[in-house]
Amino acid sequence: MTTYMEGQIVDENVEFTLVELCRVSGASAEEMTLWVSEGVFEPAGERPEEWRFSGVALRRVRTAQRLAHDLEINPPGIALALDLLDEIEALRARVKRPRGA
Repeated sequence: MTTYMEGQIVDENVEFTLVELCRVSGASAEEMTLWVSEGVFEPAGERPEEWRFSGVALRRVRTAQRLAHDLEINPPGIALALDLLDEIEALRARVKRPRGA
């Protein structure tokens, strides 16, 4: 049995415009606008034409898409789920740190 993995490495310092992020993630501008209004993403800039997203946003968009499409979770639920996933990740990182560090 052969298993293939696909992925993209994106520098956290890279910035995406709304159009670029939609293009690379497959999310629609409508989804992104709704998710921003729910607090899932906090782009720099006032208006959608000015928004800039960090490289980390790409992974969050893909997770948000899976939650929305596969599990049919609504935008407020996606915001909550992503917050909880971030909290779990932070706790795991803290547990892995050596004591006294």
